[in-house]
Amino acid sequence: MNEDDPLAAVGWNDRFAALFTSVAAAGAQPGRIMRHDRGAFMVAVRNGVMQLPARRSVDMLTVGDWVVVEDGAISGLLTRSSLLRRKDPAAGEQLLAANVDVVAMVFGADRPIKAGRLYRTRTQIWDAGSTPLVVLTKADLLDGIDPVVARIHEIDPLLDVVAVCSFTGDGLEALRGHVAGRTLALIGESGAGKSTLVNALVGGDVALVSAVRTTDHRGRHTTTSREVHPLPGGGVLIDTPGLREVGLWTDESAVDATFPEIEELAEACQFRDCSHGPEPGCAVREAVADGRLTGERYDAWLSLRREAASAARRADEHARRAYERQFGRAVKDALRHKGFR
Repeated sequence: MNEDDPLAAVGWNDRFAALFTSVAAAGAQPGRIMRHDRGAFMVAVRNGVMQLPARRSVDMLTVGDWVVVEDGAISGLLTRSSLLRRKDPAAGEQLLAANVDVVAMVFGADRPIKAGRLYRTRTQIWDAGSTPLVVLTKADLLDGIDPVVARIHEIDPLLDVVAVCSFTGDGLEALRGHVAGRTLALIGESGAGKSTLVNALVGGDVALVSAVRTTDHRGRHTTTSREVHPLPGGGVLIDTPGLREVGLWTDESAVDATFPEIEELAEACQFRDCSHGPEPGCAVREAVADGRLTGERYDAWLSLRREAASAARRADEHARRAYERQFGRAVKDALRHKGFR
C-alpha cells in the first residue's frame, strides 16, 4: 500500500485496493463513506470529500463502507470485512458501521454496568466479525477501577478493558494502542462519554458534548449521525449516536461465540441435539448446578438465543411463515387435546 495515498488516512489498504481493481471500470475511483445524513453520503476520495448520491442498483450503504465512485455517484460497493448492525426499533435491520476492526463498548463509570446490555452488544460485535473491547470512561470518578473491572470480567472473563479519563488523558494511549492503523467504532448509550472521548482522541472539537442529568446520569443524543474521523498518528474512529436499545439482528452462532464455555460444555451432553433445557444428561445444566457455570451466564445465553432465533425468523420470510404455521398447528393440537373442536 502507498503510504502517501490520501485514502490511507481513512483506512485504505491492500485488501480493498485489490477488491477495487477487480470490480472497477476505467475512470472509476474508490471512496469511503464518512457520514450519512438522510440519504446524502459524504464520501472521502483522493482529492477530498464530496457529497454523492447512490445509484438504485447499489445495496444498503452505511458509514465505513468502501465504494466505487463513477460519474458523480456511488456505483458499487466493495465487499465488507465486517458489518455492525442491530434490529431497528421501528422495523427490520439497521446498519451501524462497516469495515470495523475493533468495536469499543463504551460504559460510563457514573452508572452501573448492565450485564444484559454487555452480553447483547458483544453478540452484535461477534456477528459483525469485529473484535470487542470495553472502554470505561469517567474513570476519575472512581476511587479505583479494580472492582469495576472485576465485575466486567465476572460478566464476561474474556473481555479486554481500558479505563480512560478524557479530561486528564489517562488511559488514552492504551486505547490508541488498540487502534494502531485499524478502524475503531464506539457504541454505547447516551451520556456514556463517547463524544468527549472522540474529541480527546481526535485532538479537536469534532463532536458536540452535552451534560448528563444528575438524577439518573442519562445523556441527551448529542451525536445524531455516524461519522468517520481520521486519528492523528494513524487509525480511524467511527462515532455513533447513543443507543437506547440493543436489539439483536443475528443468528444463534453469534450468541454461541459470546458464550464459548457453554459450547465446550455441550460436547459432553448425552444427546447431540440437546437444547440444554429439560433433557436428561445435559452437561450444561449440570455445570450450572455445581457452580462451574454461573446461572447469570446460562440465563443470558438462553434469552439471547431465543431472541436471535426470533430475529432469524423475521429476516427470513419463508422461515417466519413456516414457524407461524407450526405454532398454529401446535395450538390446534393443544385445544383438541383439551376437548375443544
